[in-house]
Amino acid sequence: MTVQAALRGTPIERTMLAVPGAHCAGCIRKVEDGLGKIPGVIAARLNMTTKQLTVEHEPALRVPDITAALARIGFEAQALTAEAAKTQGKDTRDLLRCTAVASFASMNVMLLSVSVWSGAGGATRDLFHLLAGLIAIPTVAYAGRPFFRSAGAALKAGRTNMDVPISIGVLLVTALSLYEAMTGGAHAYFDGAVMLLFFLLTGRTLDSVMRDRARDGVTALIKQAAAGALVLRTDGWTEWVRAEALARGDRMIVAAGERLAADGIVETGESSVDRSLLTGESDPVAVGLGDEVHAGMLNLGAVITVRVTATGADTSVAEIARLMEDAAQDRSRYVRIADRAARLYAPAVHALAASSFLLWLLLGAGAHQALLVAAAVLIITCPCALGLAVPAAQIVAAGSLMRAGVLVKDGSALERLAEADWALFDKTGTLTLGRPDLLNLGEVPQEEWPLLLALSSASRHPLSQAVSRALAREGVAAARLDDVREEPGFGVRASWDGRLVSLGRGCSSDSLSTTLTIGGETVALRFHDQLRPDCPATLKLLAELGVPASVASGDNSRSVAAALRGLGLTAQTSMSPQDKLDAIARLQRIGRRVLMIGDGMNDGPALAAGHVSMAPASASDVGQNAADAVFLGDSLLPVAKAIVAARRTMRVVRQNFALAIAYNVIAVPLAFAGLVTPLVAALAMSGSSVIVVANALRLRRAAQ
Repeated sequence: MTVQAALRGTPIERTMLAVPGAHCAGCIRKVEDGLGKIPGVIAARLNMTTKQLTVEHEPALRVPDITAALARIGFEAQALTAEAAKTQGKDTRDLLRCTAVASFASMNVMLLSVSVWSGAGGATRDLFHLLAGLIAIPTVAYAGRPFFRSAGAALKAGRTNMDVPISIGVLLVTALSLYEAMTGGAHAYFDGAVMLLFFLLTGRTLDSVMRDRARDGVTALIKQAAAGALVLRTDGWTEWVRAEALARGDRMIVAAGERLAADGIVETGESSVDRSLLTGESDPVAVGLGDEVHAGMLNLGAVITVRVTATGADTSVAEIARLMEDAAQDRSRYVRIADRAARLYAPAVHALAASSFLLWLLLGAGAHQALLVAAAVLIITCPCALGLAVPAAQIVAAGSLMRAGVLVKDGSALERLAEADWALFDKTGTLTLGRPDLLNLGEVPQEEWPLLLALSSASRHPLSQAVSRALAREGVAAARLDDVREEPGFGVRASWDGRLVSLGRGCSSDSLSTTLTIGGETVALRFHDQLRPDCPATLKLLAELGVPASVASGDNSRSVAAALRGLGLTAQTSMSPQDKLDAIARLQRIGRRVLMIGDGMNDGPALAAGHVSMAPASASDVGQNAADAVFLGDSLLPVAKAIVAARRTMRVVRQNFALAIAYNVIAVPLAFAGLVTPLVAALAMSGSSVIVVANALRLRRAAQ
């Protein structure tokens, strides 16, 4: 996809490419640094979550030139089309298949190995070795593809990455084991090769699943816009047009109950729209001639005609999606850590294995013995225990939190949740339940309840729905009305027994009120959007944990003040999605690590920009997908419980790191000294992983 842009008066082009082969922080550095050296490239940014590369370049530089440059660096790239985007989810499915194959093979090969360890010898041992080879070799060929492809592309481009030593170790051990099996040798190490693949694939699959979930948040937001619109042509005919085919100047006819497919200006008609997608304000807003409306807004009232001003990637909803992508990518601390690990691991392991091989040759050992030592070094330095130190603790803690009513979507969320030192709440639907309750139904005479139900049932306004719920609980049947009309900005009017009746706008200073009018008599109906259960207790616990809280809401100041009375919270009101992003940025500039808690679609960018984020289960799809964790039920207490569990988790993670480092300090010198065979190396590597996992299991009650 290519769009024109301009920079300092000089036209430039922005090209977006899919880079499916990027899978670590080291890839980001290589791609961005590599393209930065190409003449004509102004800037390049690779988003690991979406695996999309944005390149700003001079018009003279063509897309094939960029893809050719990427190929020389070692990455395949293709123009970003809808078909290319669909293929991104295939990576996870392929990794899952490889993990399943490696798991199945590991169990069967280990059964054969146990027989050999139990004393099988001679022809029986050789037969078991051959059977293990028949299982292991196809498994290595199939399940090792993700590592072999990455290593091959890196070597072809004249560089190295973490997959190169892994691939060399697996292939070397498999080849030596095949040699041993074919020559009747005493030892074969097929079990070590397939176990190594299984542990590595498990970690890579979990990482891929997490990234797929992050992409789903942006996709859900884009889907809020209508798929198309009915367009009024100049000759008077109408035609349904897909959203991507709409053009500026088209006139869309938007019926009541329909969402808009593009941004535009109302040309004819008056109505009310639900704009919570952009502002979070739940009250409908009246629109008429000349008013701006945006893609994704829901037309609640009458039919309107809208002249299109922006479509596709230029709409406001698309801008929110871009904010989410940019914010999600801006977690640079973890990127830098992974980047440093990627830089150090591969050369260190290569140097260590090569040194051991050469040293043993110099000491007079044969090539076979030297290769076994080098293979043992490669296997024993496999960072499985180090790699499991964090995800194992995260998975166990996430299971504990799930039983406590918190679904953790991003494994690294616990890491960031433990560091949170400021909680920023949205109001409606987050601190409050978002379901207004009617307070004074008793002030309406019971004989008029059927009339009230008939009026409230004719509107989709949240307060009307609250009236309907209250009357439904009383078992009231609706009266029959004539000439029912909903007027934008006012409410519902009708005729009942020859009298004019209405349910409309309430007190101007209170957004949670409405008025029932029968003839000339009126009754004011009052509502209350109650706080979530345990709200004060949650705020108190957060304060004890050193996490002060404040509110950032899209609602008006009166509504916010009424809801927060007595909680002692400071609040910012009438905030747009960009305002909330700015508020988070201000807190981050003074060193705060913000836990953002929100529910609306307009909270999506803020949820992605926060150091960590949570959303209630009642949140919109966009809110849930953008958040790192979702809490179930009405109670707010899981927010504080999640922080407590996250801090316990990080204590265990630090212990796991210490165990993994201690393992390497002891095991690597032994392997280098030739005291460890490849099989023992694989067992030691697996044993260190088991110890780390066992320590992580202590977190089963982290959320209790």
